[in-house]
Amino acid sequence: MNPAATPDSPDTGGTANPEHVMTAEERAEYERLRRDAAVRHRGVRRAGASVLVLLALLLAPVAVVAAWVQETVSDTDRYVETVAPLASEPAVQEAVINRLTDRVVDNVDVAAVTDSLTRALQDAGAPPRVVEGAEALEGPLRSAVRSVVDRTVSRVITSDVFQQVWEGANRRSHAAVVNMLTGDGDSALRAEDGAVKLDVGEVVDEVRERLVGAGFDKAAAIPDTDRTITLFETEELGKAQDAMRLLDILGTWLPVLTVVLAALAVWTAPAHRMMLIVTAAGVALMMVVLLVALAVVRRVYLDSVPSTALPTDAAATIFDTFVRFLRDSTRTLLVLSLVTALIAYLYGRGRLARAVRTTAGRGTTAAGRALHRAGMSTGSTGHRLAEYRAWTTGGVIAAGALALLLWNHPTVGAIALVLGVGVAVLIVLAILAAAGEPADRPAERVPG
Repeated sequence: MNPAATPDSPDTGGTANPEHVMTAEERAEYERLRRDAAVRHRGVRRAGASVLVLLALLLAPVAVVAAWVQETVSDTDRYVETVAPLASEPAVQEAVINRLTDRVVDNVDVAAVTDSLTRALQDAGAPPRVVEGAEALEGPLRSAVRSVVDRTVSRVITSDVFQQVWEGANRRSHAAVVNMLTGDGDSALRAEDGAVKLDVGEVVDEVRERLVGAGFDKAAAIPDTDRTITLFETEELGKAQDAMRLLDILGTWLPVLTVVLAALAVWTAPAHRMMLIVTAAGVALMMVVLLVALAVVRRVYLDSVPSTALPTDAAATIFDTFVRFLRDSTRTLLVLSLVTALIAYLYGRGRLARAVRTTAGRGTTAAGRALHRAGMSTGSTGHRLAEYRAWTTGGVIAAGALALLLWNHPTVGAIALVLGVGVAVLIVLAILAAAGEPADRPAERVPG
């Protein structure tokens, strides 16, 4: 039944009116309205996708930095892992050795030693030449003291003991600061009523036990009250805690929001593959911008640190070590974006993409046929692999994406490994598909 036909009312005896056939002008107008509606619909989708991808690209570097800061600031293990290599850096070790040596030598009054020796020689009636020689000993004696102190300090700083002390001190201090800012946990350093207080209860207990052990029995009466010391009071403490909570939220949800916006942009766009290429290339560009910004910040930091306070090489080492995980994450996301854009392009209709696919197909087909001729046919399994090649390819790509998603802090090397394994698996599957049984020939049609 033609839907354009309109049945008569029952009163007319059931006879139907003649079918209404569109004229050429009506058909042309109908087609024009349909095209206009489709164009408007595609325009709205394109505009919405453009807004979404723009938001995603603007948030991408901020999300990377927020995630790095949140992880470094709130996670004690990650923080210690970040600063631990500084204890074994020669430039940092040299700066620490010089600083400690200067402190120790400054506390040694070499002039008082030489003056005491001079007076002793004068009182003993020593010849003037001997007394003058004793006065001239200040310079060599100071140099000898510095040499001994420097050698001793160097031996300690370059040993494993300093590495252990460095990590332990950073772990304790970082955990205390995090607990104070978040108000969580039970640490010696805590915030109460706008004041930062240090709990010395363990110290009080230790002192009391040692005094009692030494024979001071009355020390057992030391009260348990006043076991905290107020270090400082500030009105900005609440703001610092609010900033810590905001950072915790941003570091967790801002990357998720960025990924969701990018996915919505690709899904909304009329041309999904092209939008995926644009999004991936845009993220790669933003990661390059972030790397350039880090280089600029590094230069500004080195220029702002006086050489008298910290040598330039030590300052550069500290900066590079502290931001190395941020750089690694940025480079990883840059490479991942480029790989995604390349894969999306190879699935397209470009001349280079078609040439790559054709070359790869010919190579795997030739290898599979060679296996088949050598008697190593994959049979019906190979035929099924060839029939469902799109599904197997999608499964391999999904498995690679899942591996990177579950990888703990993936690096560029991890991406290269997953990409290499994925390409190798696709090549093997293509060869196995080409080595299978050929598709059944269609049955011959009987004439007549």
